[in-house]
Amino acid sequence: MHSEPFLAEVGTLYVVATPIGHLRDIGARALDVLRSADVIAAEDTRHTRHLLDHFGIDAKLVAVHEHNERASGERVVRWLAEPRSVALVTDAGTPGVSDPGALVVQAVRAAGHRVVPIPGACAVTVALSGAGVPGDGFRFAGFLPTKHEARRRAVRAAGDDPAPVIFYEAPHRIRESIDDLADVLGPGRRITICRELTKLFETIHECALGEAGAWLDADANRLRGEFVLVLHPAPARSDDAPTSEALRVLDILVRDLPPSTAARLAAEITGVKRAELYRIALAAKQGEDESPS
Repeated sequence: MHSEPFLAEVGTLYVVATPIGHLRDIGARALDVLRSADVIAAEDTRHTRHLLDHFGIDAKLVAVHEHNERASGERVVRWLAEPRSVALVTDAGTPGVSDPGALVVQAVRAAGHRVVPIPGACAVTVALSGAGVPGDGFRFAGFLPTKHEARRRAVRAAGDDPAPVIFYEAPHRIRESIDDLADVLGPGRRITICRELTKLFETIHECALGEAGAWLDADANRLRGEFVLVLHPAPARSDDAPTSEALRVLDILVRDLPPSTAARLAAEITGVKRAELYRIALAAKQGEDESPS
């Protein structure tokens, strides 16, 4: 018995996951859609062309990236109304997950057209499965902020999470981010560093945050590629340990006040014992004094 060849339905947007590295990780349904869709809306047409050429697919490609996503959503709606079928892809992984796509999907749904997700590779779940961190859930926090203070706030917010927290990071910021993670959360917190997932030089390495910088520096190749960081859950906290809120308050106060005053006020505001807050405030001030001007 021969099954009928798949044909993408007109008036339908297919949100198609593509490989994050190894091209053979693409799904059979994804290939069916890409072969039969009238239009493929891609984050980078050159990148997607390489994927299509590998599988012998000749298709109409149009660019949909973060700088033109809203206007592209309007174009996609017009194509669906003609009617045509449209496949939405990004450079790697699942559209809308720290990648363009969400605004296009919103526009299509608002216009009353059908949206069909085609599942496949996603760096979040690939990293989590390779890290082997026990637990019933996780939190995906996307890319860490590029600015120093905003990044430290994001790290602090993740500090007390009882589940693994997953970040994406770019190679030119990985070293700074690791330093901030270790500085804010302490050198003993565990992390799994995943780089170049599913590619030839895939690396998955677990260590304490205090060891992560030295591990990266030991081989220049470890600073290359795309990173996924799996921050392990916070250990059980004693009653005396400062909460992330106490650390946030202390961080604000210590910028303009002596360590003893900052620690006293933070203790009064948050109810955390002063002694531990004073130790942290003193270390922060010493770090500022030692920083190059």
